[in-house]
Amino acid sequence: MKRAYEPAGPDDGVRILVDRLWPRGLSKAKAALDDWMKDIAPSTELRQWFGHDPERWTEFQRRYRAELRQHAEQLERIRALAKAGTVTLVYGARDEAHNDAVVLKKVLLKE
Repeated sequence: MKRAYEPAGPDDGVRILVDRLWPRGLSKAKAALDDWMKDIAPSTELRQWFGHDPERWTEFQRRYRAELRQHAEQLERIRALAKAGTVTLVYGARDEAHNDAVVLKKVLLKE
């Protein structure tokens, strides 16, 4: 996992943006992404409800995991890429501990 505003590194492998919205003020060249999986990101409604409020983190995780069940094909695509090499989940949130990429990583590794 890596914030979109951090420079891409040689060890990043395949870089996938996992946010619904493009990171503010970031050029496509600087982002150095291989893919942008908007649909795997939390729904607009869930994202707005959460608002990166740590007090809503537990419930956000539960709701987002439920949404991810509808994206089995994309989850499998990321897993296949990970089996072939390194995959970096790229996100725009400032909070490195409470964001959708954290939940997505747990789901990808657990199942």
